[in-house]
Amino acid sequence: MIEARGLTKRFGTTVAVNQLNFTVRPGLVTGFLGPNGAGKTTAMRLILGLDQPTAGTVTVNGQPYQQLASPMRAAGALLDARAVHGGRSARNHLRCLAQTNDIPERRVDEVLGIVGLAGVARKRSRAFSLGMSQRLGIAAALLGDPGIVMFDEPVNGLDPEGILWIRTLMKSLAADGRTVFVSSHLMSEMENTADHLIVIGRGRLIADCGMAEFIARGSGLAVLVRTPQPDPLARAVTAAGGTVKPAADGDLEVRGLPEARIGDLALASGIALHHLAPARASLEEAFMELTADSVEYQAGIPAASAASGHGTEA
Repeated sequence: MIEARGLTKRFGTTVAVNQLNFTVRPGLVTGFLGPNGAGKTTAMRLILGLDQPTAGTVTVNGQPYQQLASPMRAAGALLDARAVHGGRSARNHLRCLAQTNDIPERRVDEVLGIVGLAGVARKRSRAFSLGMSQRLGIAAALLGDPGIVMFDEPVNGLDPEGILWIRTLMKSLAADGRTVFVSSHLMSEMENTADHLIVIGRGRLIADCGMAEFIARGSGLAVLVRTPQPDPLARAVTAAGGTVKPAADGDLEVRGLPEARIGDLALASGIALHHLAPARASLEEAFMELTADSVEYQAGIPAASAASGHGTEA
């Protein structure tokens, strides 16, 4: 288990992590989400003792990571897949880690098999693709057979088969009772993988809840309605204080009124309803809505001429 209490990190005048309180529990895949610059990587470095907090604490199984007797047996992490000596083979890289952490050498071949690198174990890592480097980094994280695993953007460089593999691996680790903490910008992948979410923006906690709860919070009070009488329904909803806009497949999206109220309005006005159900946002839609005020880098949408590089000369 990972616990952060009042966790804060400042770099000069910049507050990268600001009074974070959260617990990452075993038996779940916990997604760690936030816009660029939100402080996710800094928080992960603080957990692993690579940076020291300005204030607050963060512990791994009740202790600071650097005080653990066998840190790689307690927690394994992938933060930077390219942080490997390029002249070493995959096997030698893992052998060095095993020797310095009192891990049996037989475990090296085990994890190479788990991540699918047994066939290139003697190949120098400098020749590895990004996807192969990711697999090697995951092998290093699993080397000590830890109860806690942390992955920062683990699907970078992986092909579809590799993405399915890492998704299955994370779920199996959680099902085995381990603590799985994963940061990713791929919302669709997180929606398929994570059970729980910790979301931060500008270093502050935005949400700490289950996937379904987070999506529900982001979607707000929205109801999808299908009716052969859209105009009368829109007038009735607007008069009652709701808003209406077109949705996919000819439906209407109603906000500001619950399902029961919309049904009562339709009945009172003699309007037939063919469909009435709450709208379910995707994780991406909920994330965009709930983190809108925390996005540090706002990109504009270029005009067509500028985007194509064919501007008009002055």
